[in-house]
Parts: sequence; structure tokens; C-alpha cells
Amino acid sequence: MALHGLINGARVWLVLTLVVTVSACSHQSLQGNQAELPRLDTRDGRHALMVDGEPFLILAGQSNNSANYPAVLDQVWPSIEKLGANTLSIPVAWEQIEPREGEFDFSYLDTLIAEAHERDIRLVLLWFATWKNNAPHYAPAWVKLDNERFPRVIQRNGETLNSLSPHADTTREADKKAFVELMTYLRDNDPNHTVMMVQVQNEPGTYRSVRDFSPMAEAIFERPVPEQLTRGLGIEHGGNWPETFGDDADEFLHAYSIARYINSIAEAGKAVKNLPMNVNVALRNPFYPGEPGQYSSGGATDNVLDLWKVAAPAIDMISPDIYFRDHRTVERVMELYSRPDNALFVAEIGNDQPYARYFFSALGHQGIGFAPFGMDDTGYMNYPLGAPTFDDQVIENFAQVYRLVAPWAREWARLSFEGKVWGASEPGGDREMSQRIWNAEASPEELEQQAETFTQHLDLGRWQAEVTYGRPMFWIEPPEGNDPPSGGALIAQLDDDEFLITGLNSRVSLSPAGEQEGERYMVVRAEEGYFNDAGEWQFIRVWNGDQTDWGLNFRERPFLLRVRMATY
Repeated sequence: MALHGLINGARVWLVLTLVVTVSACSHQSLQGNQAELPRLDTRDGRHALMVDGEPFLILAGQSNNSANYPAVLDQVWPSIEKLGANTLSIPVAWEQIEPREGEFDFSYLDTLIAEAHERDIRLVLLWFATWKNNAPHYAPAWVKLDNERFPRVIQRNGETLNSLSPHADTTREADKKAFVELMTYLRDNDPNHTVMMVQVQNEPGTYRSVRDFSPMAEAIFERPVPEQLTRGLGIEHGGNWPETFGDDADEFLHAYSIARYINSIAEAGKAVKNLPMNVNVALRNPFYPGEPGQYSSGGATDNVLDLWKVAAPAIDMISPDIYFRDHRTVERVMELYSRPDNALFVAEIGNDQPYARYFFSALGHQGIGFAPFGMDDTGYMNYPLGAPTFDDQVIENFAQVYRLVAPWAREWARLSFEGKVWGASEPGGDREMSQRIWNAEASPEELEQQAETFTQHLDLGRWQAEVTYGRPMFWIEPPEGNDPPSGGALIAQLDDDEFLITGLNSRVSLSPAGEQEGERYMVVRAEEGYFNDAGEWQFIRVWNGDQTDWGLNFRERPFLLRVRMATY
């Protein structure tokens, strides 16, 4: 009997061993079959969002704020599909997933991820929690109704504001717990990484006060500035906040406190699933900033970008929300947020017609993505920041620029990562001047000024590109601009003398530059074509004669040209 029992025991042990081994192998196989995690790569000061192991260009639409419910998604998807987007940016609210403390509900994400995956659309989730534009609108009631446990910002005069204090450990830890649950859900339920990026909070900061003046904030203000910040900013001799930063001390304390708060949440979430994470910004005007509190004090505005980069290393990107309409200001914003240590992602931009042309500027600054706001049919319009009404024409204004690059977005993203891309968008024009030109009333000086306004030059190395707007295809007269301004051009370099060029309502002309400036030159070959699904160039026809003698003219129809230049 003892021998029989020993044999049976061995059999049981063998069976259990086989089960455990098979189970472990199956688990490893499942893990091995999971898609590669999205990530942000940086090389030589250039950036690429890597999705499925390749550079990815975000052609997004962002929904309105409260479109984050299953019953509303059928009012979102049609607009995203008409837009030709490959990505939807959409909120997930703290109050939605944790309506009662400690009880979590992810049924919305079950629906959202399944429907996005079915449509082959990627997602950027926007975590609306402690901050949604200054206020805790999307925090659960058990948070925003408990001022004692989750204290708010106190103004200098003692007034309480509807903005949660970044100094409260209780608030940060409650937010962090919910965010970790969200990231755990994504880790366990989204193996294909349909959610490829997460925005942590929404336009954090405070209006109507430069910072929190509560007793706990005042105590921190008088303490030494953390060494992490002084060392990161290259400050040799620090002290407390006013001693170190003088007149900027109030704003810098608030910015540092919010950045550290958000960094703590992002860091905890990444420990669960290491997706790229960004913070978006309610901008101050870089030319006319006003006072902190008039703009969102403590947010990652241009004057505290260096501070935010030091304080929030777990945040991969600081992303501008652009609602300025004028060309000069938008270009300056993109310059400020496109840095060797910061990939430009236009996380929001107005959905009115004038904003569409800034897609060309964003890509010219080697941006990784672009997302017009309010791209759904839920019935809300944020005019005057966006369009006064929402209809198919609003969508088409952006769809036509997306169509220019969507078929070869992977190729563009790769070339951008290599630093070989340029873009230009049409400046705003003086319509009264244009009318005077058409009526033959303008002086020679006015004609010259108008031509300069609508002429831009891009340095391509051995070549320069002249981009002009508002010229007939078969015409050499000075450019007069489009009414309304809508043009742009994109150029990607294949080698010293060969380029991919596309555009909208613009003309692109190449000429020698650098050591070969002034030499005679020619367009050797201008091929119209496209890239197939394998990324291979497919020839359609050659442009020549009228098509090239007056520059390369682009109107509403999408064309992609492969152009080789030479001197002779």
C-alpha cells in the first residue's frame, strides 16, 4: 500500500507540474503576443510617438467635455470618421469611475475601447479629476463637497475659490488611487493599447489668485526651495521662495506644487502601465501675458516651462491648447512648446475655419499630432473660441488638411523624427488691401507689402522653398492671399535634392540656396503618386510644362509630389 500511495502521489505531482508548466507557458505566450507598448522616443532633440513600434502621427479630433458616456458615442463617431482622424481624444471623469469612494465602474471604457478598436481608431484619454480648467467639476461629489478633507485654494484676502489646493495630501492620494485603478483597468483590459496616451488632468491651474494663501501654503512659502528645483534650474544659492525667486515666488510656488502633484499621479499610473502621458495648458498670450490669476496661474505656461520640466519628469509632453486666432501668436506658441526636451502635440485647437491652416505649422515644427476641439454632434459650441455652429463644413475644413497626409502619415512621422520636414501656414491678410489690389487702386508700395505678407521662405539646405498664397495657377503676379486665409504647405526631404511636397491653396517654388545660390536650375522630375500600405511609393504621372513652369500649385484636391531638383 505504501508503494501504491507513493506512485499515486508521484502521478499527482507530475500532473500538477504539467498543469503549472503549461499555464506558465500560456501566460508567457499571451504576454509575448501583446502589442508593443506605445512610447515617446527622443533622439538628438527630435521626437516620435512610437505606436506598434513605428513613428505615429496623431490626426485627432477631441470631443466636447461631456461626451464621455456610452449613450452619446453615436454622436461622436460619425464626426471622427468624416474628419478622417486616426485618433479620438475624449475624457474619462473621476466622478464617472468612482462615484462612491472605493467603488469603481469602468463600463464606459468597456464600450469606448471596444467601439474604437472596431473602427481602428486610437484613443487619448483625458483624465478629468482634480483640475478641469481650474475647477474640480469632474471630481466625485464626495470630494468636491468636502472642503475640510479636500481643501480649496484660499485667496490673499481669505476668500475661498473653487479650485482644489495642490498642497493637500488627502486630495492627491485620493486622485492617485482612482488613477491607478484606471491604469490597472487599461493594463488588464486593453492588450492592443487602443488607448495609446493619457492626459493627466485638464488645463490645471488657478484663476483669480496667483496661488493658494492658506496656512499650509504660507508655511511652505517660507521654507527653503527644494533642492530638486534649484539644482534643475541651475540656481547655486537658494533660500525660501521669496528669497530665491523674488517677484515670481508666488507663481513659481504654485506651478511647482501643481507640477509635483501631477507628477506623483502620473508616476503611480506609469508603474502600472507605462503609457505616454501629457499635460495640456491653458495658455497665456506670449506677447501680452497679463498677471498670473488673469491667466491660469500654476499651469505650464511659457514662463514656467523650465520649472515644469524639472518638477514633473513623469510627464512626457506639455501640450498647448491653442485658441488664439492670429498667425503671429500661434507661431510663437508653437516655437515655445516645440523644444529638444518637449515634443509638440497640439492637444486642443479651435474648430473654426482659420485654425485648420495651423496644422501645417504644427507639422513644420516637427509636431507629433494635432487635435481640433469639439468635433462631435452633441450640440455644444464654444464660440467665439471655436465655430459658431457645427456642421459638415466645419469638419471638412480640417478633413481636407488631414487628407493630405493621412495616406502617408507613417512616412511623414518617420521623416519628421529624422529632422527632415518643414511646414508653412498662410498668414492672416488685410482684406481691404486685397480689394484695392483687385480694383487696381493699390500703390506700388502697397503691392510690394502685400506680396511680402503672403510670401514665406523655408531653408531646405541646398535649396530654398518659396511658399506663396492667393495666386492663379498660370500667373506670375504677386500673391494676394486667400479669402479667408486657408493655405499651407508641407515638405519632407528624401535626400539633398529630392523632396516630398504637398499643400493646400498655395504655390511652392524651389530654387538653389547656400553654395549653389544663383546657379541655373531645373525641376528634373515631379512625380505625382502615393504610398501603398507597405510604405512603397506608387507612381501616377509626371508633372511638367504648365504644371511646373509657374511653381507647384496646390488647390483643394490632395496631391503628393516627389520632386527632384538639379542645377546645370
